[in-house]
Parts: sequence; structure tokens; C-alpha cells
Amino acid sequence: MSLGDHLREARRRLIIAVIGLAVGMVVAFIVTDSVIAFMTLPIDTINQQRGAEFAELMFTKISSGFNLRIRMALSIGLLLSAPVWLWQIWAFVMPGLTRKEIKYTIAFVAAAVPLFFAGGYVAVMVAPHVIEVMSSFVPEVGKNFLDSDYYYDFILKFVLVIGVSFVLPVFMVALNLAGIVTGKAMLRAWRIAVLVAALFAAVATPAADIGSMLLLAGILIVLYFIAAFLSMFFDRRKHRRRIAEGLDPDLPAA
Repeated sequence: MSLGDHLREARRRLIIAVIGLAVGMVVAFIVTDSVIAFMTLPIDTINQQRGAEFAELMFTKISSGFNLRIRMALSIGLLLSAPVWLWQIWAFVMPGLTRKEIKYTIAFVAAAVPLFFAGGYVAVMVAPHVIEVMSSFVPEVGKNFLDSDYYYDFILKFVLVIGVSFVLPVFMVALNLAGIVTGKAMLRAWRIAVLVAALFAAVATPAADIGSMLLLAGILIVLYFIAAFLSMFFDRRKHRRRIAEGLDPDLPAA
């Protein structure tokens, strides 16, 4: 294909992706009431524990409600339309990839997407406990007024951070396949990995919520060891392949 053909193909793919995003945003805007109700379940729980109207979700501006729904429609619409725009990206770059690169890319996406959603699910389960614990420090004579924009940003960023942290082991395996790091090196660094996982869990969850911190740290540590053992398995395969080809297995592949 000529440069002009590539540009026209990219424009066509982009238009399809934007249409998919627009449809996803419309659907997401319709269901924002249900999403807001789900997001505010921790507030209802806090009110049941501390008394009615202890915690309230605030909309401080005339347009705050509309702005919140638009932001939610964009983020949820991106998620709902992901199959459309991901396919458009894949269909555009796939003709330029080798068969081996296509195989690795498919394996990477097949592992990364479920792990990201698993991380998001864990974040959704942990977030209410985080909010409840942090709200418990508000004195009995006070009230917890939660700004709607800040509250939504907290939930969204929390889900994204935990989701991305679950995908990190996939990047580690990708680095191993690229010959940058070995499985033995990952396994030797297990103490550092445990420390980093514990620190990350401690930062992502309040210190008073030990259960959520241990749950998150434990899952991250298990994922790290799975990535390390998978990398060692791939290293052994590469080692045997180089021996079969009559090459020095101790030298890096060209």
C-alpha cells in the first residue's frame, strides 16, 4: 500500500472507532443512574453504621450533575466500545506484523484483558472498605460531605491503578520473551517483589484496613511468581531450541 492508501485506511478505521465510542457513550449515559447508585453503596453503608445523613454526595455547581454524567459516559463508553476500537487498531497494524509477532500479540492481549478486568473487580470489592475505613476518622459531631467530582475520580483512578497493576506480570513475561530479563533473575528478585507488592498495597489501601491490604498484596505476589515460573519455562524452551540448532545456549539469540 502507498502512503496515501495507508492514510485513507487509518482514517476509515478511526471513523469506525469514533462511531463505536459514540454509541458506547450514549448507552453509558443512559445507565449512569445505575452506576452512580452502585458507586454510592459505600455511602449508604456508612450512613447505616454512623446514622442517617452522616455522609452525603455533594454537587456544588449547577452543572455538576451533567458534567459528572458526561465524564462517566466517556470512561464507561470507552470500556463498552473497547471491542470495536481495539479491533480497528489490530486490523490496521496486523498486516505489518510477522506470524510470530501476531501470535505473541494475541497471547499478550488474551492474558492482559482478563487480568485487567480481574484487577478492576478486586478494586471494586476493596474500594467500599477503603471509603468506610477512611470515613471512620471523621468525628461523631461532623459530617462527611463528598464532592461528586472528587469521589468519581477516586473510584476511577483506584480501579485503573489496581487493574494496571494486575497486568504488570504480563509485561514481565513479554520482557522475558524479548530476551531482556530471565526467569531466574525474576525468581532471585522475589524479596524485592514481595516488598514492592506490600508497599503498593499499603499505599493503595488505608493502613487501618489490613484485610484489603493483605488481599491485594497476596494477589500481586502470586501473579509475580506465576510470571517468573512462566518465564523460566520459556527460557528452558529457548535453551533446548538453541541446542537443537547447534548453537551455544549460553549466548543471547541474535
